[in-house]
Amino acid sequence: MHDHAHAPEGGLRGASNRRLLALSLALTTVVMVVQIVGAALSGSLALLADAAHMFTDAAALVIALVATAVAARPANDRRTFGYQRAEVFGALVNAVILIALSVWVAFEGVQRLLDPAEVEVAGGLMLVVAVIGLIANAVAMWLLSSAQRRSINVRGAYLEVLGDLLGSAMVIIAAIVIVVTGWVQADAIASLLIAVMIVPRAIGLLREVFSVLAESAPKGTQVRDIRDHILSTPGVVDAHDVHVWQLTRGAPVFSAHVVVDDDAMRDGRAAGILSQLQSCLSEHFDVEHSTFQLEPAGHVEHDAHA
Repeated sequence: MHDHAHAPEGGLRGASNRRLLALSLALTTVVMVVQIVGAALSGSLALLADAAHMFTDAAALVIALVATAVAARPANDRRTFGYQRAEVFGALVNAVILIALSVWVAFEGVQRLLDPAEVEVAGGLMLVVAVIGLIANAVAMWLLSSAQRRSINVRGAYLEVLGDLLGSAMVIIAAIVIVVTGWVQADAIASLLIAVMIVPRAIGLLREVFSVLAESAPKGTQVRDIRDHILSTPGVVDAHDVHVWQLTRGAPVFSAHVVVDDDAMRDGRAAGILSQLQSCLSEHFDVEHSTFQLEPAGHVEHDAHA
């Protein structure tokens, strides 16, 4: 069974996906500038690396915003489902960025462990700037936390911000170690930990994207349960060519050929059966877009699939 969506939230978190992404982009950009200035003043490579992380995430948020705007365009005769799949491509780009970023962070971390920079680092300033970044990222995550459950595109942006928050946390720890002990290699260890935490989330997002593009049934949707519901409808004899896929997260699509008994076809009950089937999909499985082809029991389907 599919869990039903909760009522939309009010306030900032209830805003449109586009507005939430724009707010998160503004926060990310401001923090990135603060980190660049902080890195220049403190001499911290960790802050500079985190600023590069933020820059990459800002670019990913721009991609997500563009994808959301494109997805909102109406359907036409050429693209009959509209542009909702654009969100999936936006999420794909985000996932690739996450993986590329984690590889870069890991490489830099190893380089710094092997050859620690011979520079003075103002650990106190580094710590202050990292705390500002942590707070800003926590606010951005809070803004996106509700919408990311409904949109794969917003989820991609949410994971980007999560990576930022983890990065800020690691920079804070490294800064404290440097302030207390002067051990600059803490910077490199923090970078490696960031990479380790980013990769599984990026791979998870990629798997979800490929699932959508492969037109697999949405996670949690049991096709057998849907078929059983269809077959339990009075007047229905059989169901075949049952397909469930999704245009993007939260937009499942369903189609099936349904065989009804001859009496129902003759008595004009076919329209009522169709309404029952569509209501069943909407109420029990949260499928708003469903297409049924009703067939009489004697109809021969030459290329039917089970």
